[in-house]
Amino acid sequence: MSKHTLSILVENKHGVLARVAALISRRGFNIDSLAVGPTEHPEVSRMTIAVSVDEQPLEQITKQLNKLVNVIKIVELEPTQTVQRELLLVKVKADTLTRGQVLETVQLFRAKVVDVAPDAITIEATGNPEKLEAMLRVLEPFGVRELVQSGMVAIGRGSRSISDRTLRPVPVPPPHVQTGPPNVQARPASSSAGASASSAHHPVPAPPPGRTAVVPNQH
Repeated sequence: MSKHTLSILVENKHGVLARVAALISRRGFNIDSLAVGPTEHPEVSRMTIAVSVDEQPLEQITKQLNKLVNVIKIVELEPTQTVQRELLLVKVKADTLTRGQVLETVQLFRAKVVDVAPDAITIEATGNPEKLEAMLRVLEPFGVRELVQSGMVAIGRGSRSISDRTLRPVPVPPPHVQTGPPNVQARPASSSAGASASSAHHPVPAPPPGRTAVVPNQH
């Protein structure tokens, strides 16, 4: 069996992670690593799954995953064409005699200390699985008290995105922009060419309903 990394775009809905994991487990394959989180689109999540399977069963798994309603796209990431990272938090014994050697190991692997106690140091390290395994081998003689490691996340190199030609946001015009044809109101024709300027600027208001307008006598 060989190790494969699948990057899956799914809808950000309840129960999608359980359905994807259950489909893989029903095939009898163990998930070596699983990480899920949001993407640049709020309605879409991205799952990174590392499994150890043969080529033929992997093709069957991807075909069945594509049949799930909430699955948008599946891509197998090649290790040479992707950037892969994991997060490691490890608590190591460190007394007055060994503290200096532990700190040298932290600097060697470009990690950092996130917590210090009188007899222990908590170290945070980020990198590919090979780097983290090498650091743990160096720290094991000092005594590892506690260890927690995240699933692997991976992204392809270059400018191309996994969501290219898959997610096309629909442009929505701003509320103040009028999308239909402008409303054109016809201007009323003047009753005569010699209409007075005063009547044009000061029209006589219409009488209220049920009442007769009274026009004053003009001398």
